[in-house]
Amino acid sequence: MQLAGFTIIRNAIKYDYPVIEAITSILPICDVFYVGVGNSDDETRRLVESIASDKIKIIDTVWDDTLREGGLVLSNETNKVFDAIPAQYDWCFYIQSDECVHEEDLQKIKSAALKYCDDKEVDGLLFNYKHFYGQYNYIGAGRRWYAKEIRIIRNNKNIRSYKDAQGFRFKDNTKLSVKNTGCSIYHYGWVKPPKAQQAKQESFHKMWHDDDWMKKNIAAADVFDYTNIDLLEEFKGTHPQAMKTRVASAKWNFIYDPAKAKINLKYKFLFWLEKATGWRAGENKNYREI
Repeated sequence: MQLAGFTIIRNAIKYDYPVIEAITSILPICDVFYVGVGNSDDETRRLVESIASDKIKIIDTVWDDTLREGGLVLSNETNKVFDAIPAQYDWCFYIQSDECVHEEDLQKIKSAALKYCDDKEVDGLLFNYKHFYGQYNYIGAGRRWYAKEIRIIRNNKNIRSYKDAQGFRFKDNTKLSVKNTGCSIYHYGWVKPPKAQQAKQESFHKMWHDDDWMKKNIAAADVFDYTNIDLLEEFKGTHPQAMKTRVASAKWNFIYDPAKAKINLKYKFLFWLEKATGWRAGENKNYREI
């Protein structure tokens, strides 16, 4: 069984993406790792080149900035890199540039990939999600956060990155049949210094919306307002070793006040129902768990 890792990145330094941490967190179980480095305004390529591993294969790409609807440029770039992975690799492990895996889960993930390698009914492997918000000691608990998503797929080029690259489907839009690894993806996209987060959000929304929408909906600001949030929970676990330096150096203040959570009565009921039963009513799953 051979496993290829892959990701995409652009302007990692400018927008403070933990792409090195993302790559190195899963590199030990990957036989090779393909990185699609987009045309950047900073030294992103040199940053990726600094990873001391002969497993790293860089693919230089040019992002189509005219794809400003639904984040399609992200799936387009993801597919470019996926298509470049040779057929010799059985599984492909996709990790986004703001995600990490805990080192304690690596062997469990590898064992799952090996277990289902010859089971052709399994198209991919599913992961649980921990979405960090504001600071490294809070995780999203509300319904705005997706609970699970596919991160390992068969090296089958009929599989495509779906919409804004959150997950994967077949070319005919059929959902993949997946097994849950029981392991977690640690998502850090909403944990940055407030100034860096504001800059990232302004850039990120350009992949979804035109200039008129941006002017009407994205307020001009120097720092991001983290207080516009619903439900958070205190994180009591440990972060992946790859993130330890970032976590230790995070000095900005973020205080969560549950009394100011942006929720209504219906939201409270649905949240209670999910906590009591484990069932998320109305959830649109981007996969078929078997």
